[in-house]
Amino acid sequence: MSARTLTIDGELVSARAGESVLEAARDAGIRIPTLCHLDGLSEVGACRLCLVEIAGLSKLQPACLTAVAEGMEVRTSTERLRAHRRAIVELLFAERNHVCAVCVASGHCELQSLAAAVGMSHVRYDYLTPACAVDISHPRFGIDHNRCVLCTRCVRACDEVEGVHTWDIAGRGTTARLITDLHVPWGEADSCTACGKCLLACPTGAIFSRGSTVAELERDPTRIAAIVAARNERW
Repeated sequence: MSARTLTIDGELVSARAGESVLEAARDAGIRIPTLCHLDGLSEVGACRLCLVEIAGLSKLQPACLTAVAEGMEVRTSTERLRAHRRAIVELLFAERNHVCAVCVASGHCELQSLAAAVGMSHVRYDYLTPACAVDISHPRFGIDHNRCVLCTRCVRACDEVEGVHTWDIAGRGTTARLITDLHVPWGEADSCTACGKCLLACPTGAIFSRGSTVAELERDPTRIAAIVAARNERW
């Protein structure tokens, strides 16, 4: 496969044709923040945290969905991008009811880590404080919609890795919610195999093991990529 040479933050980087800017940057040790991206799953560009500036283009481009090109000049950490990312994280906190002090994933949450990384000390927007349910109808797991960021990592893990597509999203905008099967309680979803891949994929405390207490939930999302890699080797 032919190579492409591009510049990322002033550094010459070599990448394989067809690779995304995100992959090329990570291979070069350049960190671009993400939330909806998870190794082993398809890309959807939902969180917009990985937007970058590309010379010659006026609009910001999602690094996860933008293929590298010969001579491309990419900037990943300009003042414009830092302000943009901080605004996104603040809006995620304002849209739902994220109370880190009583969350099962506190200290092990990607959204919490992102807030620290972008320097978020407070939220400048009005909190929507929606009425979000907590579903503990499943015998092993629960979902707290107050902490969901609609990254769809659980949806893709369930569909692409487990192959059952129990999860999906219903509604639009601020009314969008994760659903199981045809909008039945999780415990009544006949398609669910209780594999726990959605739990591994979730970046926050939205999906949790029943019985987990504050700051107790630890997961290893890299296991999703390991499962996919092992399956590909077997095939």
